[in-house]
Formats: sequence, structure tokens, C-alpha cells
Amino acid sequence: MVIDGVNVKVLGFVPSKEELRHYICQAKKIKPNADAFVFTAEGDAVKVDWVKNNQKFERIRRITGYLTGDLNSWNDAKQAEEQDRVKHETRV
Repeated sequence: MVIDGVNVKVLGFVPSKEELRHYICQAKKIKPNADAFVFTAEGDAVKVDWVKNNQKFERIRRITGYLTGDLNSWNDAKQAEEQDRVKHETRV
């Protein structure tokens, strides 16, 4: 559900909208950049979890001594040099 533009999920109890607004206000103080909040009843307390959606990022690589994210701006010779390099697998 969405309360005042904030995505909220409530588990284990049914709070009033005023209670939810209070929980959201308190949660925003802890995690102001969260995209959504999950409120779960735990006895007499309410547990707060938050969700932060993945941010888009640009991949930056160091190739032939240059930091770059996109090879399109490179001339043909530099692009050929990058293509000829030995590529190693990364193990996670």
C-alpha cells in the first residue's frame, strides 16, 4: 500500500493510517533514502525493515592505462588494442 507517497507493507497487525504515518515518520529519520518500509509486529513492538532499490551505475574499467566506462569514444587502434588483450575470468 502507499501512504503519503511511501510504499509500505504491514505484517502481523492492522494499524490505523495515523499510526502508519507515525511509523513512517520515525523510519524516515533512520533511513531517509529508503524506497519502501516493512513494518512487522513483534510482541508489543514494531520491527522496521526498509528497501532500497538498486541504483543504476556505470561500469568503469581500467584498460591500457585509461579509466573508461564506454569504448565508443576510443579510436579504432585503441579499440583493436583492447580486443587483442587477454581476458581473465573473475571468480566470485
